[in-house]
Amino acid sequence: MRSDDNAYGSIAIFIHWASALLIFVLLASGFRSGFADDPALKAMALRIHVPVAILVLILTVGRLIWWWRIDRKPLALPGTPNWQALVARWTHRAFYLVILLLLASGIAMSVISGLPNALFGGAMLPDFSELAPRAGHGIGAGLLAALILLHVAGALYHHFVLRDRTLRRIWPGSQRPAETPGPTPEK
Repeated sequence: MRSDDNAYGSIAIFIHWASALLIFVLLASGFRSGFADDPALKAMALRIHVPVAILVLILTVGRLIWWWRIDRKPLALPGTPNWQALVARWTHRAFYLVILLLLASGIAMSVISGLPNALFGGAMLPDFSELAPRAGHGIGAGLLAALILLHVAGALYHHFVLRDRTLRRIWPGSQRPAETPGPTPEK
């Protein structure tokens, strides 16, 4: 369940891929809502967006606690240049920062606008363009999309060009490298 020096554990892998899937849903529903002119379409997209955002908040906080108190990340693969390890580290930190800022601005817009009443209580859908957190939320969504592209490009580069284990270490169901058996104890 926990990670070791060579591979991510099953909990880290689950959190990674569940977060990735939910973030794609968030981006799709958020952009769909943001560019929709039809209030019914906007509301439908937001009815998906808001609960999924809550799940992402839970997973992100859980992931931070998991790394901080319970698990550790695998070591960089042998031969990884320092600049690549640095880019990877800062890209992951940027992910956390942007995701948390997006969640905070989304919560702020929901509270300021009375969005839950509009989505689940029948009140009129608010005009988000007038809200202060809206600009930051839109910029953050663009930054998140750019980070995802950088992250995916890096993973594919490692997998197809360098042909190393970077992607396989976080892939669901991937096998950990076989360990060399030690000496058998004598009886």
